[in-house]
Amino acid sequence: MLGAVERIVDSVWVLTSAFLVFFMHAGFALVESGLCRRKNAVMVLLKNVGVVAIASVLFYLVGFGLMFGEGNPFVGLSGFAPAAGDAVAGAPEHLPLFVFLFFQLVFAATAATIVSGAIAERARLATFFAFTAAASAVVYPVIGHWAWGGGFLAQMGFKDFAGSTVVHAVGGSMALAGVFAVGPRDGKYPADGPPRPLPAHNFPLAALGVLVLWLGWFGFNGGSELAAHPERIASIILVTNLSAAAGFLTALLHVRARTGMLDLSMALNGALAGLVAITAGCDVIGPLESMVVGATGGVLVVEGVFLLERLRLDDPVGAIAVHGMGGVFGTLAVGLFAAEGGLLHGGGVALLAVQALGTFTCAAFAFVAALGLWMAMKLLPGGIRVPREHEHEGLDAAECGVEAYGDDLRGVHAS
Repeated sequence: MLGAVERIVDSVWVLTSAFLVFFMHAGFALVESGLCRRKNAVMVLLKNVGVVAIASVLFYLVGFGLMFGEGNPFVGLSGFAPAAGDAVAGAPEHLPLFVFLFFQLVFAATAATIVSGAIAERARLATFFAFTAAASAVVYPVIGHWAWGGGFLAQMGFKDFAGSTVVHAVGGSMALAGVFAVGPRDGKYPADGPPRPLPAHNFPLAALGVLVLWLGWFGFNGGSELAAHPERIASIILVTNLSAAAGFLTALLHVRARTGMLDLSMALNGALAGLVAITAGCDVIGPLESMVVGATGGVLVVEGVFLLERLRLDDPVGAIAVHGMGGVFGTLAVGLFAAEGGLLHGGGVALLAVQALGTFTCAAFAFVAALGLWMAMKLLPGGIRVPREHEHEGLDAAECGVEAYGDDLRGVHAS
């Protein structure tokens, strides 16, 4: 009887966490639409909802089997489109299969969503959706198999509790590939002058989105325990919150020292970088050390945004700095701060070396695979970028037939 009760409680906790992670897509939509220009807000929302739909179908049909099915150290070869009660090698026995599958599905959608913000305002919807399909069905699940499905990184002792690498560094690397392939927004980098600001149009939306993501991260990290262990969950959620807080405050202070301005967008991304950075080690890093992790993430995101500007890489929302750089650092932080095996706790360099190998291998594979997809789609009719006149007019009016706000709503067939 006790076992049945524990199974129910564990299932309810994991499902509740999955609901929080699903709701994070509302946060991503708010952040991306707020930080982009008004004339592209509808297209941003269309992409963010579309990612959830595409990833849901393809991860169930294909990705879950590649990630958790029985296979070899590199890929799963069974468990595709599973039915209730099927045995899937990488699924935990104490949870119903579909509880675990749904939890993993919302993570897969998150990795693809990261790419959306980096290529916003100039990428074609059709090619972005095609990329999302490939990423959700193949690229993300293969990497997930290496780390979470019993693959070669798991066998080496690689630790990524909730996905600083598997979700965030992978998503950030795919975003970097997209930015390389699509190119900057028209007018962002004039040939004869410094970068031109293309300001965010709605900071209230962006701030609300970050708070939604912050809340959802308690499910993202806490649910990754995959069981309702109160003390473990409480510790995971506390360090998650502290890391986000330290990231926000440090980014705000650092950008003030850097520019003399209290830059809200940098501070918001600092909170997100703190969340990304603690995700790999939230189960093994203590509260005080979690603030060091978050603070470091806050500095990295500010410097990362400035670095991308110098390299003339156009990322409207800072996704590459937040998720790519924050994810890599967070994975390495396990090798530094883990209570058992961390370098600063007398564990030597063995764990840090495995963490470095794992995160750079996953990020490199994601970048190369994504760049190959983007470059192949460049050869398709229409390519991967919207027509220049559509970009200037705004994708909402040119391709959706409406504007985002009621005072200038315009229908395609208005008489």
